[in-house]
Amino acid sequence: MERRARGWPAVRSDTHGVLVLALIAAFAILASVTQGPSAANAQSSGPRYEGVASCAGSTCHGRSEGNGAIVRQDEIATWQEPSSASGAHSRAYSVLASRRGRQIAQTLGIGAATAAPACLGCHATYVPQSRRGARFHTSDGVGCESCHGPAEGWLQVHYEKAASHASNLRAGLVPLERPQVRAKVCLDCHYGSTGTGQFVTHSMMAAGHPRISFELDLFSSLQQHHDEDADYIRRKPRTDSVRLWAVGQAEAVARATDLFARPQFGMRGMFPEFYFYDCHSCHRPITDGPARRLTFETNPGRPIPFANPPFNDENIIMLSAVSRALAPSAGAAFNDASLAFHRAMGRDRASAQQAATVLRDRARALSNVLAARTSGGGDAHEVIAAIASRATAPRFTDYAGSVQAVMAVDTLLNALVREGRVTIGAAAGIRTDINRAYAAVAAPETYRPAEFRGALASATSAIGSLR
Repeated sequence: MERRARGWPAVRSDTHGVLVLALIAAFAILASVTQGPSAANAQSSGPRYEGVASCAGSTCHGRSEGNGAIVRQDEIATWQEPSSASGAHSRAYSVLASRRGRQIAQTLGIGAATAAPACLGCHATYVPQSRRGARFHTSDGVGCESCHGPAEGWLQVHYEKAASHASNLRAGLVPLERPQVRAKVCLDCHYGSTGTGQFVTHSMMAAGHPRISFELDLFSSLQQHHDEDADYIRRKPRTDSVRLWAVGQAEAVARATDLFARPQFGMRGMFPEFYFYDCHSCHRPITDGPARRLTFETNPGRPIPFANPPFNDENIIMLSAVSRALAPSAGAAFNDASLAFHRAMGRDRASAQQAATVLRDRARALSNVLAARTSGGGDAHEVIAAIASRATAPRFTDYAGSVQAVMAVDTLLNALVREGRVTIGAAAGIRTDINRAYAAVAAPETYRPAEFRGALASATSAIGSLR
């Protein structure tokens, strides 16, 4: 599996491919729709959704070859790619009729998955009938307008000679070049939202739905339908991978804690909604023998009672690291709130709910700081060092946080190569260390924390030596 990095040739990473294939599977199940313009609970009045076919003309985005003068014009072909990650959104609806989709729906007792609002909120551009144009089809899956917004206002004018990106935005196009906007669009299904059919419950996962995982820069690369050439740069800013990744982490924490604080999402009867918790802290082999076998590791970032199921803090760990490197003043308040949140989880629901709201606000503040920040030349190195630091490394006791860490190091190394700060040859040499880290998280059943921490330390040390 090759990850196409922006602006430099892909480097082969077979172990990375194992993890990315798992993410692709999740992508097919969890394809994104927006919380704003295309949410399933949108008002019955508003701009109309015109459907994928309205974008598919050969003079628009329907060419078989990306040779357009202004944009590639093969975006539909990329969206429809039958087997790669770039085509996952177009396959989102069809997987509902797959064996797995049928089994999940049958177990949950929701009828056909292809007609269930609980599924369509993320497996299609799911909007009221009154806002569907003549060429709109739910069976198209997650179409163009799920991310770019309803096309009625901008479809007929966005390609005119006098049009500009600014005028397209005024007509209703969603500004996905803004990291916070993009993160919120993706998170609606790649984490969850309050919209109909945009929240994966523990029951759904027990029925067979994959665990949610999200990393904005990696997912953006997998779904990249354009080239950031000179024309693109004239219209929009070039992607800053460090900022995109960092803002994605902040928005993920804000979304998780916001939903957790809401009683209708955070609780399920007398029990908490286990979706929010670290799956593999509970789902580990249980054996009975003459000597005990502890699977619980002390984690300095989680001051919770022994054996309490921990909140899934994979994004919290990453945001703590990036805040120490790039926004220390706001980061200190965030870290204090994070510790207070974990402590509250060991007391009662009311305390945890209040602490989650504080942590959400701290994460939002960090998102604003990171989104407004002008990246410096050494940012990627600073963040990589923070991830590997003594303050962060001991927190990699569980599978989910470790997956986030190795994806982050991979993302940031790609940024260094694209910026010309690390050569392609040097990056290829570091791949051995990164692949060892990926191998350590190839599957939750084989995850070994100590081995992972050692592999990650080797990879980050190698990157640091090139600074």
